[in-house]
Amino acid sequence: MKPANLGLRARAVVLLRSPILWGVVATILLLAINVAKDPTYLAITVNPQNGNLVGNLVDIIRAAAPILMIAVGMCLVIATGGIDLSVGSIMCVAGAVSMEFLKNASGTLGDALIAIVLALALSLALGAINGIMVAVVGLQPFISTLVMMLAGRGVAKVITSGQNTSANNDSFSWIANGFLVGLPVVFLLAIVITIIVGFVVRRSALGLMIEAIGIDPKASRLAGLNRKALLLTAYSASGLLAGIAGIFATASVMTVDISRTGYQLELDAILAVVIGGTSLAGGKFSLTGAAVGALLISTLDKTVVFLGVSSSSTPAFKAIVIIVLCLLQSQRIRDLFRQRRFPALLTPKEAISS
Repeated sequence: MKPANLGLRARAVVLLRSPILWGVVATILLLAINVAKDPTYLAITVNPQNGNLVGNLVDIIRAAAPILMIAVGMCLVIATGGIDLSVGSIMCVAGAVSMEFLKNASGTLGDALIAIVLALALSLALGAINGIMVAVVGLQPFISTLVMMLAGRGVAKVITSGQNTSANNDSFSWIANGFLVGLPVVFLLAIVITIIVGFVVRRSALGLMIEAIGIDPKASRLAGLNRKALLLTAYSASGLLAGIAGIFATASVMTVDISRTGYQLELDAILAVVIGGTSLAGGKFSLTGAAVGALLISTLDKTVVFLGVSSSSTPAFKAIVIIVLCLLQSQRIRDLFRQRRFPALLTPKEAISS
């Protein structure tokens, strides 16, 4: 086989093995299903009153913003070999703090900034508590964050006296409902924050150290890595990003629902991370993959509503899509597919074994 063909085959194999590719393909397929039902589904128009973009795609990226935030934080935690089940509850706490403060405030920009600082400070503290329980106390991440998931809702109820709380503040609402250069501010903020996190973990040794403790905790300790500090950093970052997601979710309606805000979004975050190719066993992680997973989850949610799937059938519908996608990402399924359809893409070792 010619060297050029070998290079082409190698690139094709790498591409087929990329979880990000399958996430993008699944998103495109979902959009195609919607277009089949309504050919104008992907149409984007400009609101003549304010010049903002309007359309289903705009709604999808707006809804993807909070999922993206908790997925990025979850990605860092899972890379350490842990899990964070408390992100949905921390979202609720952040919303409760901000709404409770703004309820009695005067509605100025300064009040909005104070509400944001209070929400993020408490979210960071709750994430740090998770990190302390895992890194210092030595509890299993599943148990530690499960406790925080239950306690977080209780904290939100204490803050709001058990009532759903609403407030009015144009500056705070602009975070989720405003537009900049025609695009939703909430999506632009999510992208900027994701890029910043990616820059920090990939342009420094932090990302490699997080992956190291996830791959082999004992070897990383012998290499001199401070596992406790890294775990505390990962869980604190997850809590902080969950707080940002809580602000996004609350600002969109200027109301915190202590029972529904952030409810089960930890599952969406885990799905987004897994779809993006990060293993639940820890180690290598991909923030880009988590972003693709967040967009896929948002598109899937929008598709379920658009197709009129009943609320009782929605979990089953989502489960089928996720199972199919995970099968496509399976190494065994991909090898079988290549053996049947594209034998030229097999490596010599794979061809002999088949």
